[in-house]
Amino acid sequence: MKNHTHLAIAALSIAMFALLAPTSFAQKGAAMQKAQAIAQQLNLTPQQKEKILPILADEVPKVNAIKNDNSLSKMQKMQQLRAVHQQTDPQMKAILTPEQYQKLKAIRQQTLRDAVQGRY
Repeated sequence: MKNHTHLAIAALSIAMFALLAPTSFAQKGAAMQKAQAIAQQLNLTPQQKEKILPILADEVPKVNAIKNDNSLSKMQKMQQLRAVHQQTDPQMKAILTPEQYQKLKAIRQQTLRDAVQGRY
């Protein structure tokens, strides 16, 4: 009986991983695509990409989760998005040129406007 329980638990664990893994990989892939798009808009050098892409890839899912959270008011979304941006802002500013940083600020402002207006 104990053997059957272990077998059932193992099978269930594998099934759960199989169901959850594609979503996780898909989300990471989408986040990386969005990060790549932002990197392209900023016209990053290869050295900058190496430093910025991990930051953006970490930030994008957080931003998307906030934008898609229907339990938040528009003001709450704006506040939470600003908080996410403020966490990475010093790192970004240290890596980007002043022109690139201004572009990033514009991209982030558009993200805030889109979230407040319900456009994604």
